Amino acid sequence: MKVLVLGPGGREHAIIRALLADPEVEQVHCAPGNAGIAQLVPVHAVDADDPAAATALARELAVDLVVVGPEAPLVAGVADALREAGFLVFGPSRAAARLEGSKAFAKEVMASAGVPTAMARVATTEEEAADALDTFGAPYVVKDDGLAAGKGVVVTADRAEALEHAAACFAAGGSVVIEEFLDGPEVSLFVLTDGSRVIPLSPAQDFKRIHDDDEGPNTGGMGAYTPLPWLPQGFVEEVVERVARPTVDEMRRRGTPFVGVLYCGLAVTTRGLRVIEFNARFGDPETQAVLARLTTPLGRLLHAAAAGRLDEAERLRWRPETAVAVVVAAQDYPDSPRKGDPISGLEDAEALEGVHVVHAGTAVAPEGEHAGRIVSAGGRVLAVVALGADLDDARERAYRGVGLVALEGSQHRTDIALKAARGLVTVPGASAPRPRQEQA
Repeated sequence: MKVLVLGPGGREHAIIRALLADPEVEQVHCAPGNAGIAQLVPVHAVDADDPAAATALARELAVDLVVVGPEAPLVAGVADALREAGFLVFGPSRAAARLEGSKAFAKEVMASAGVPTAMARVATTEEEAADALDTFGAPYVVKDDGLAAGKGVVVTADRAEALEHAAACFAAGGSVVIEEFLDGPEVSLFVLTDGSRVIPLSPAQDFKRIHDDDEGPNTGGMGAYTPLPWLPQGFVEEVVERVARPTVDEMRRRGTPFVGVLYCGLAVTTRGLRVIEFNARFGDPETQAVLARLTTPLGRLLHAAAAGRLDEAERLRWRPETAVAVVVAAQDYPDSPRKGDPISGLEDAEALEGVHVVHAGTAVAPEGEHAGRIVSAGGRVLAVVALGADLDDARERAYRGVGLVALEGSQHRTDIALKAARGLVTVPGASAPRPRQEQA
């Protein structure tokens, strides 16, 4: 099998690492890729958001499967163009990707499918926003309706700040979704689907705020871990039955079947399971941790989903270890991340047992004093991923790896998975946390 992966970041690097471990995958190509991906597979300087360019590259390479990584190409209709050209594609159509492209649309689908989610209102004016904020009260939750690279959500106790965020969206010609605040811990669950059937992966938890103790502005994600020892038994099955399957059924009923991975962002609240958001692709950085544990060949899984044959997929198998991913971000991220700084220590981190480095925003400097070296090229530069016997072991290995990576002005959280390791994550209304048992 020859596979083309579209995307430039850490999610794509993690997917490619997993694909290369599949004995049925003979070749992997990536466009546009990054410095780390280029060390593994051929990369092509093609705009992944351009349907015509992506289709032309797939034709040139004569690939058997195209995996669309980021949300922007999906919303731009890249999957549609590739399917029209006869390619198998793992990734939803433009119409189905609206589940991520418009939070208002996602709320409409959830209402039709009877999926539990936060109460919400769509606002297009400051007056509507103010009324919605007063209806739900603090903490205030204001979300850009469209794509915002994981940084379009403001959760604050300051009404003026919430209204300011809404006003900025209106000024840019957009709208906002204002929701009730959901208490309880958050869970990320990826569900593979061929438009009819669904297969859940291992649940994970990520950390959106830039600083320790969930302080500072939202980011695309500063780290993640999996599995979640504090989840109640039957949680994944409940998500499949109450969230994933009804949503996939509703999208098919509308004539826009969802093929790919449905990311379910969830909260376990005092009133039970609630959906925070949907994404139309693998989430970042949860993908780095989840795929580090998957031993079932990924290429076969994605091909089966793209071909509408997930019923033929083998049972998922997982490593018994815990995985922790810690993101190293550039100076001044998420506001105005500095780029072009050299990165060292990557080989030293990779040499640690159970540790690997996933590149996200990296490039090879073409000229200047750092010519030929790997440099920062984005806000979230890389993730150090570690497998360990338990959370403490995986955390220790991951942070040892982070300590070996040198990037001037870089920042990272020091508390990824710390509360879970200390047994401090509690589920409202649940008894003491019990470890989840998964097939090794």
